[in-house]
Amino acid sequence: MKHLISMAALAAALACGSAQAQQLNVKIGVMSDMSSLYADIGGPGSVAAAKLAVADFTKDHPNVKVELVSADHQNKPDVGSGIVNKWFDSENVDMVIDVPNSGVALATSQVASQKNKLFIVSGAAASDLTGPKCNANTIHWTYDTWMLANGTGKAMVKTGGDTWFFLTADYAFGHALERDTSEVVEKNGGKVLGKVRHPLNTNDFSSFLLQAQTSKAKVIGLANAGGDTINSIKAASEFGIVSGGQKLAGLLVFSSDVAALGLQTAQGLSLTETWYWDANDVNRAWTKRWQGERPGKFPTMIHAGVYAGILHYLKARVALGGNPDGKTVAAKMKEIPTDDQLFGKGTIRADGRKIHDAYLFEVKKPSESKYPGDFYHLKATIPAAEAFRPLKEGNCPLVGS
Repeated sequence: MKHLISMAALAAALACGSAQAQQLNVKIGVMSDMSSLYADIGGPGSVAAAKLAVADFTKDHPNVKVELVSADHQNKPDVGSGIVNKWFDSENVDMVIDVPNSGVALATSQVASQKNKLFIVSGAAASDLTGPKCNANTIHWTYDTWMLANGTGKAMVKTGGDTWFFLTADYAFGHALERDTSEVVEKNGGKVLGKVRHPLNTNDFSSFLLQAQTSKAKVIGLANAGGDTINSIKAASEFGIVSGGQKLAGLLVFSSDVAALGLQTAQGLSLTETWYWDANDVNRAWTKRWQGERPGKFPTMIHAGVYAGILHYLKARVALGGNPDGKTVAAKMKEIPTDDQLFGKGTIRADGRKIHDAYLFEVKKPSESKYPGDFYHLKATIPAAEAFRPLKEGNCPLVGS
């Protein structure tokens, strides 16, 4: 009897130890622009998306405990670097996600590499993150400047917009988008007549738009985002630029921008996205849940990328038995095919680029919109294999010749 009791006690102890071993604690930092020109495309909406991802994953994995923290990088690389250094060094954060500012994202990517943590980019666009500046600790999820250029830029040139003038946000993102779109324009037989660069988060676009108007270019390419895109389109409307025969190419336009502009102002804009809230029933159902924290708002592709990126990260952590090593987790994320309700099935390449379809949209006229948030006509689907820069052309040091 004593022997049986001892064996039972040992079995109980082993079971308890096994349960404790399976317990996985994860800490994720959502760093975004919480209060300025990119707050609607990322910001609090990214935190809401992260909460949904955690809730959905832990429902099926009760032994996984996830803590979320968030911070405002203020669109300043030094502020962002300070936050992630503190998170990694003293607050046990395992992974950082979002970061809708390419300057901050490039700085964060370097810190993640130095500290051997993980960084999933959903908000930033610079294609250099999977090009010359790539590293083994960074995954670029949602979109990038090459994708935008080869979606909107190529479509505009092929429909007659063969002369361009760029209105460019003067930092890493704007420069990358201008560069990538210029290459597409020229490759497809167009010509760039000029460019002007404006400060980030400026309110007065009059002098910049006057230069664009004077250029007589058929297309004014807006290599900016968020509040800068909204303000430049509003100013262009006031200047009568579109009615004067020139077209605006919104190279990075989000559903939140269209909502802020209104269809009367935004109608006819061409744009490229990788996710749209109203594309199907699954996206609409997810949006309804997301709106529980963001009533009256519509999620952007950045928010969808935060949700999907966290799910895939947590899958990799579980597959590794909880190992938090940044390079190891990134390698596992590349090894496991991606599959989630918002982006479907996909892959992550050796350079860290997440591959999925992209979509060319046109903003509807007010008379064509049937309900709030009914913003887009789908003009074309760009298959995953064509949507992003070919692996061999990126000059990522992780990719062999």
